Amino acid sequence: MSRIDQLITELCPHGVQFARLGDLLQYEQPGKYLVSSTRYDDSYPTPVLTAGQTFVLGYTDEEEGIYYASNERPVVIFDDFTTAFKWVDFPFKAKSSAMKMLQVKSSDRVSLRFVYFIMQTIKYRPQDHARQWITTYSDFRIPVPPLEIQQEIVRILDTFTELEAELEAELEARRRQYAYYRDSLLSFPETGGGTEDPYG
Repeated sequence: MSRIDQLITELCPHGVQFARLGDLLQYEQPGKYLVSSTRYDDSYPTPVLTAGQTFVLGYTDEEEGIYYASNERPVVIFDDFTTAFKWVDFPFKAKSSAMKMLQVKSSDRVSLRFVYFIMQTIKYRPQDHARQWITTYSDFRIPVPPLEIQQEIVRILDTFTELEAELEAELEARRRQYAYYRDSLLSFPETGGGTEDPYG
């Protein structure tokens, strides 16, 4: 029996409660955190984020209106049109007014990291260009096991997340190594002073 099974048997033998995301999470609009200028530069200190695939759009030197997320005070940023979302644990500014910053209403009941993982299992794709959180997404119901079980699930999934990151870094290093040796092994000096290009 796994540690999770033991905890379930001990703490919730009759099943777990479900709750609406909207009952577990509160949101903040990004208005005061929006970046004013798009003159980004990698030398600037503060990332400008989107909840979509790009995630970091650039870096700004603006010093006002920074959202101070951290390891102790992380946040989930949510795109209200696409429902894409990201975990953020560092200071940032926002690009889009369609972003919502999600936090738990009560850390005694639910872990934000647990909700973040659960949200990854929701297979919902908007079919129209409309805001989604209030009308649809916040109504999705998720399981809310006792906090101790949530923390154990988060511990396991975070371990796999770290392993995945290490594998991706290793794969990228191997790709660079392969490209280096391919280019080195297939590069030959031309002899005889010929000018004809056999590949031309």
